[in-house]
Amino acid sequence: MSAASPTAGTLHDSAWMHMARALRSVPAILGCVTVAIFMLLAVCADVLSPYSTNEPSCGVYAPPSPQHPLGCDDGGIDVLSLVLIGGRISMIAGFSAAAIAVAVGTLVGIVAGYAGGWVDTFLMRITDYFIVIPQIVLMIVIAAVWGSSLVHVILVIGLLMWTSAARIVRAQVAALRQRAYVRRAEATGANAGHVVLHHVLPQLGPLLVATSVIAITVAIFNETALAFLGLSDPTAITWGTIMQHAFQRNAISTGAWWAIVPAGVAVAVLITGCYLMGNALEDALNPRLRSSHLALRSWRFRAPGPQSEQAAMSPREGTQS
Repeated sequence: MSAASPTAGTLHDSAWMHMARALRSVPAILGCVTVAIFMLLAVCADVLSPYSTNEPSCGVYAPPSPQHPLGCDDGGIDVLSLVLIGGRISMIAGFSAAAIAVAVGTLVGIVAGYAGGWVDTFLMRITDYFIVIPQIVLMIVIAAVWGSSLVHVILVIGLLMWTSAARIVRAQVAALRQRAYVRRAEATGANAGHVVLHHVLPQLGPLLVATSVIAITVAIFNETALAFLGLSDPTAITWGTIMQHAFQRNAISTGAWWAIVPAGVAVAVLITGCYLMGNALEDALNPRLRSSHLALRSWRFRAPGPQSEQAAMSPREGTQS
């Protein structure tokens, strides 16, 4: 085997090396730290919550105070405790919906990319139809038909978010099938299942990690949006239901901004953290993004000096000087 034909293990290790290098960048570190903090808060929510979320602990819309750093809602419930408990349920819903979306998208992408031909065309046309449909509108319709339930919201988001993963996986699988080690395995009589499980699927690991992180951001946002619209379980405490209850009970008109802002800020910060981490991983695994001169992350800012000034000169100016 020539040096120009890398093995599956070499490509696999190279992809993981790109991921490890990407995670050492400043945006990726900020994203990882942010996500890790939120996950730790979600796991320890019961211990960290200063008050019960079922019994009032202060006055109606009591403002922030040393005893209640984020104030209280219209029922006298501590907002900090609500945000901590709600964050755990929102993250579980977002992670579950993203897992469903990535699983469905991976299955469709592998079948389309490996089978090719009319199977590929058929599955990609279905994917295109789902892409052009406004997902949030379709989610609202389906969630309204199925009924207000957190499980229904998770299923709706997961079963409508798979298109991006399907297209990415399909392109990667189609490229992997042309590799020498895949063709060699097919030539030795290995069936499609064996080739996919042992030669194709392991190469998709890093790509699926990056796709999953991006899917989590979209899933958390969609879950919050559907909950805010009243299409989730009204008895479940999530960031979306916290904002929905505060909005319906005139928190803003009464000046009790603390009843709605903390949950919204938590959603924004977590989504930003996931985006920073996912974007760094995506850039590391996508050669076109790494080499693009339009990518902000590829810029290098250096202090001006003789060498940089000379490099900035045009060829004609350099010749004349």
